[in-house]
Amino acid sequence: MKTMMVRYTVRPEEVAENERDVRKVFEQLKDRKPGGLQYASFKIGDDGGFVHIVAQEQADGHSPLSDVPAFRVFTAAIEQRCDERPVVTTLTEVGSYRFFAD
Repeated sequence: MKTMMVRYTVRPEEVAENERDVRKVFEQLKDRKPGGLQYASFKIGDDGGFVHIVAQEQADGHSPLSDVPAFRVFTAAIEQRCDERPVVTTLTEVGSYRFFAD
């Protein structure tokens, strides 16, 4: 399983739109229920910072998120909203406790 963290900051006037688009992604994920995917998004304080953590099985290199229309819309618009562009970091789990539990 590959785990990544994506961190970025949007301009203050774009925070509400970014949150709305992220919520749409989660609505579609709940409807579609793609396997091999664990995904969480967090707002960091009040400065427009966001972090997304995704763990996914990628046997063929394909991300299940790319099949979600709302995710494609969200990622297509993210660059225009950002003060700080998305930075992707690969994570190696040392330990966790019910982090992705529903």
